[in-house]
Amino acid sequence: MSYRKLKFPENSLFLVTGGAGFIGSNLCEAILSMGYKVRCLDDLSTGKKEHIDMFLDHPDYEFMKGDIKDIGTCKKACAGVDYVLHQAAWGSVPRSIEMPLFYANNNIIGTVNMMEVARVSKVKKFVYASSSSVYGDEPNLPKQEGREGRLLSPYALTKRADEEFARMYTKFYGLETYGMRYFNVFGRRQDPDGAYAAVIPKFLKLLLQGETPTINGDGRQSRDFTYIDNVIEANLKACLASEEAAGEAFNIAYGGREYLIDIYYGLTKALGIEAEPNFGPERAGDIRHSNADISKAKKLLGYDPEYSFEEGIKLAIDWYRENL
Repeated sequence: MSYRKLKFPENSLFLVTGGAGFIGSNLCEAILSMGYKVRCLDDLSTGKKEHIDMFLDHPDYEFMKGDIKDIGTCKKACAGVDYVLHQAAWGSVPRSIEMPLFYANNNIIGTVNMMEVARVSKVKKFVYASSSSVYGDEPNLPKQEGREGRLLSPYALTKRADEEFARMYTKFYGLETYGMRYFNVFGRRQDPDGAYAAVIPKFLKLLLQGETPTINGDGRQSRDFTYIDNVIEANLKACLASEEAAGEAFNIAYGGREYLIDIYYGLTKALGIEAEPNFGPERAGDIRHSNADISKAKKLLGYDPEYSFEEGIKLAIDWYRENL
């Protein structure tokens, strides 16, 4: 884990919003392992209490239960903070189509609350979660920053809005913002349950339980699956990035391309299972193909993803075998 070699000023305090979630809890763990302080803010609407309990005995960890839609909560959370890693958001394209107003309030208003308070609190860096969904129906591969299409879901719209607000907060107010356009992150502690669960943990859980997963569509959709430790590296390197890179959004991926049907058969082979998948209808709002050009993140953030899909999937399988 090369990110552990990164150096920050002594006693640096990181605020991780959404710190009880999949990516947030992994960020908390990484920062604590490097010897720095973490304040976790989460309202536990989608985060898990066990992702907090595992750190509560650590002297450098503090948990705040609160909602980013409340500006007073944001002010308390940002007090004395050096770096904000803003992961708090509601995910899922299909769910956003069902709940557009909630997504606007949570993902846009909540994020602007955090930017405003970070600005007033003179936070050094504001790093926030965006999404590959901002590319919409733009057909060209690989996906490249600055070449976006028409958005396909309210979720994607919230992330595009966050990027535009971040650009303006850098331009007008001097807050150094860095957007992380995540591409299909997977790895330890990702939730396999629920109707909107990500594909890899959902497949793994069902296969380990002897059940047959359902693939939405024909399985020929492709994704740039990105192991969690690559995402940790990107967030921490953004905290050390130059001021010239502020106000920008970056593809955070490995730069590969995997087809869902191939992943399914790869998992069954790794688990020693013979089972054909079920096929269901395609999900509304989903992008057909996704593959990232990561040259901008490499150049401006020094991002150099350490884990390939093959390396990451082995680690993920081992984790789910032990923890499901």
